Amino acid sequence: MKLSERLKALDTGTAQPDTPGVEFIDTYRSGPDPLADFKTKAKEALYGKLESRALDATLGEAELRSAVVRELERFLSETEIPLSPAERERIAEEISEDILGYGPIQRFLQDREVTEVMVNSTNPIFVERGGKISRTNARFATEEHLRQVIERIVASVGRRVDEASPMVDARLPDGSRVNAIIPPLAVDGPALTIRKFAADPYRVDDLIALKTLTPAMASLLDHCVRGKLNILISGGTGTGKTTLLNVMSGFVPGDERIVTIEDAVELQLLQEHVVRLESRPPNVEGRGQVTIRDLVRNSLRMRPDRIIVGEVRGAEALDMLQAMNTGHEGSMSTLHANSPRDALSRLETMVLMAGLDIPVSAVREYISSAIGVIVQLSRLSDGTRRITQITEVVGMEGEIITMQDVFRFHKRGVDDQGKVVGGVTATGIRPKFAEKLAEAGLPLSADLFATDKERAA
Repeated sequence: MKLSERLKALDTGTAQPDTPGVEFIDTYRSGPDPLADFKTKAKEALYGKLESRALDATLGEAELRSAVVRELERFLSETEIPLSPAERERIAEEISEDILGYGPIQRFLQDREVTEVMVNSTNPIFVERGGKISRTNARFATEEHLRQVIERIVASVGRRVDEASPMVDARLPDGSRVNAIIPPLAVDGPALTIRKFAADPYRVDDLIALKTLTPAMASLLDHCVRGKLNILISGGTGTGKTTLLNVMSGFVPGDERIVTIEDAVELQLLQEHVVRLESRPPNVEGRGQVTIRDLVRNSLRMRPDRIIVGEVRGAEALDMLQAMNTGHEGSMSTLHANSPRDALSRLETMVLMAGLDIPVSAVREYISSAIGVIVQLSRLSDGTRRITQITEVVGMEGEIITMQDVFRFHKRGVDDQGKVVGGVTATGIRPKFAEKLAEAGLPLSADLFATDKERAA
C-alpha cells in the first residue's frame, strides 16, 4: 500500500450506536473540523515527499520524526491559509500522531481514563473506562492499515505476526500489554487488544482508595510478603492480578535480589536489584523458542532471593513449586481461577501437564507445602475490582488440601446507581502462619482478625 493510501486509511468512519446494552460515545471526534480539508492536503503533500524514507526499515524513529517535523513546518510556512501559531502546532501534532503513532487508537492510548482498547478489524473501536466498555466512532478504514500498526508494535519488541505465526503477545514502550491475532485464525479480520498500564504505577494507597482492598488487608499482605510466605494471586481476566502483584512486590525489602519471569514484560518494580526475564517465541524456522519453564529453571542458577512469575499457565507450575519448596521462599505468581479452591485444582492440573508420573496425592502434598496464601480477585457487576478472599493454605487432611479464609467479601446487594453494596470483613480466624511471621519479627495484631461484631463489642 502506498503511503498516500495509508494516509486515507487514517480517516475514521461514521458508526452508529446499534449495539444494545453498550454505551456509545464519540471520543475520536468532538465535532466538524473546519481544517479537515487542509489537513488532508497537508498529509498528502507530506507523504509524497517522505514516501521513500517512511518505508525505509533502517530509518530510526528519531530520524523519521525529525523529517516529518521539517516537512510539516515547510508546508505550513508555504500555505496561504492564515493560521495562528496554536493552530499550526495543533495541526502538526495531529499529523505527526497519524504518521508516527498508531493511527485511530493513538488518542485512546494517551487518554489516562482509558484502561483497555479493543479493535475488531475495521469495525468501531471499543474502549474501557472505569470498568465499563464503551463504543467509539473511531475505526481503522482498512485491514491493511491495522496490520501495519500491529506489525509496528510487535516488531519493536523483536516479535512477528504472519500466517505462520498468527497470534502474538507483545508490549508497548510504556509496558502496556498487547495481544494481536490475524487471519486465518481471526475469521473477520485482525483483532488487537491493548491492556493499558498507568504511567505512574499503582501503589497500595491507590488500591485502598479504589476499595480493591482495605487497610487491614494491606497490612496483612505486607507482613506476608516481608515474612517470605509464598503467595498465589488468583482471579479471572481483567480482575487486576498483575496490578496487585506489582503492588505487592513493592513490599519486598530493597536489599533482596528479585528475578521476574513473564511472557511479555509488564511488572514495574521499583527496587534496584531486579533482573527481568522474558520468554521468546520460535523464529520463522521454528527454532529459538525460550519458554517460561526454561526461564524458571534458569532463574534458580541466578541466586534469586525472590522469584516472581507473571502468570503460570502450564508445566512451569512444577518448576515454580520446586523453587518454592527448595529455599526460594517469598515467591509470588498469578493464575486464572474463580476461587481459591479452583486455583489449587488448576495448579494441580498444570503440574500434571509436566508429564511426570506423579501420584495426585503427592502433587497435592507438594502444593500444600509450597503455597502459603491465596489472594482471590474478582470483578464485580459494577466494574470494580475487589479482593474477595485472602485464604490460608493450611495443609493436608487425608488427600484433600485444607484452607481457611482470613478475609472475605460479603455482597449485600446493588444500589440505585448499580453500585455493589458490600465490604470485606475478617472471619475471626487467626491464621497459622501468624506464628511464623512472629518468629521473623513481624507479629500480627490480634485486632487485625477481629470480626465486626467483636469490634462493636
